[in-house]
Amino acid sequence: MFQLFAQQFDGLDGFLGTRAAFMTDVVFLALFAMVPAMIWSIMTVRGRAPGDDSKLILHKRVQTTLGLILLVAIILFEVDVRFISNWEQRAAASPYSSEVGWSVVWISLAVHLLFAIPTLFLWIYVIVMALRKFDNPPRPNAYSATHRITARLAAIGLTMTAVTGWIFYYLAFVA
Repeated sequence: MFQLFAQQFDGLDGFLGTRAAFMTDVVFLALFAMVPAMIWSIMTVRGRAPGDDSKLILHKRVQTTLGLILLVAIILFEVDVRFISNWEQRAAASPYSSEVGWSVVWISLAVHLLFAIPTLFLWIYVIVMALRKFDNPPRPNAYSATHRITARLAAIGLTMTAVTGWIFYYLAFVA
C-alpha cells in the first residue's frame, strides 16, 4: 500500500528553487549549519584554559545535539529518498545524468556515500564512547587522547560528507 502511495505522490518539491525534493534541501542546508557549528564547538574546547570545565560541558551539549539532529535528518531523508521522492527522476534533467551506465551524477553519489556511511557509524561511536568514558560533567581523563583521534576522524568525515553531498546536489539538481 505504501508503495502505491509513493507511486502517486512524488514527494514535496524543495524550497531552494532546484529540482531537489524538500528533505534533500533540508539536509543540504543542515550541513551548511552543522559543519561551522561542529568546528566552533571543537575550537571552543581546544581553546579552553586548564580547569575550565564550562567549555567541556558546552562542547558535550553541542556535539550531542548536532549528532541527534544529524541522526533525525538522515532518517527522515532516507525515508523520503527510498519511499517517497524519486531522486533519479528529479536528476534526469541534469546534463551530468544518464539513463545508461555510470554517469557523473552516479559517480559523485558513490564518492559521497564512501564518506557518508562510515561517518555516520563513526559519529555514533564517538558520541556513545564519549558519553560512556567521560565523567558528567566531562573532564579530561585517560580516554581523552583516543577521543581526540576518533573525533578528528569524525569531523573530517562530516566535512567531506558535506562537501561531496554539495557537489552531488549541484550535479544532480542544479546543473
